[in-house]
Amino acid sequence: MTEKKFNCLIMGAAGRDFHDFQSFFKQRPEFHVVAFTAAQIPFIETRSFPRELAGKYYATDIPIHSEFKLPELIAAHQIDFVFLAYSDLSFDDVMHKASLVQSLGASFVLLGPRHTQLESGKPVVSVTAVRTGAGKSPLSQMLTRHLKQAGFRVGVIRHPMPYGDLAKQVVQRFASYEDMDRHECTIEEREEYEPYVERGAVIYAGVDYEAILRQAETEADIIIWDGGNNDLPFYLSDLHIVVTDPHRPGHELSYHPGETNLRLAGAVVINKVDTAD
Repeated sequence: MTEKKFNCLIMGAAGRDFHDFQSFFKQRPEFHVVAFTAAQIPFIETRSFPRELAGKYYATDIPIHSEFKLPELIAAHQIDFVFLAYSDLSFDDVMHKASLVQSLGASFVLLGPRHTQLESGKPVVSVTAVRTGAGKSPLSQMLTRHLKQAGFRVGVIRHPMPYGDLAKQVVQRFASYEDMDRHECTIEEREEYEPYVERGAVIYAGVDYEAILRQAETEADIIIWDGGNNDLPFYLSDLHIVVTDPHRPGHELSYHPGETNLRLAGAVVINKVDTAD
């Protein structure tokens, strides 16, 4: 008896979606990813996810389509499951997407940490937030500075910003400005990486976060996860620090997956208290 394969779409924004594919779908041939749909990233629909990163169950690149094509993709490919894989959406937006998917006959799914978080052999401190712009990176930079002063080798791993050629961005290591030039970093990427490089720290990013973690472990005593938006950590954390924003009270209970971060927090930092009412 042939095992049934479920046709799947992954809705994302060139970050969490690629990680979910590699951590969950890549080794589960019963879930066949027909395509990614993307929003928020300009011209993302002109790219594809490379076959060499997709694994042995995929003979060709996996196409990336605009999310506007979701209804026709579900119909054309008889999609069974649509997996949501991007962050900083209001609860209303999440459920509107769920309602659209279900009205087209497919099931709407959110993967949880147990199926997507990778384990490290080194201690991991994760810094996430309940909303984008809450101030994660300054806190991550402060932690990096203090740990380095205490004599620890620190490897900082940044949430993905894969805006270029994915096949060339599998593992990116930044310890100098020349590294950023070599990887043709965008202004947005440089804004994230330069503060660490200026402080003599090494920061990693890319597409394959298993491979990134294993390289960082070879030269770090402690791993710091510097999250993006309000996404969940890609790694199982020994300490999960979650940043909240008093300028947006209530958002910690109305945005996905910010509330999940809040519920998972080992420590909560209320940021910007000197400027809030």
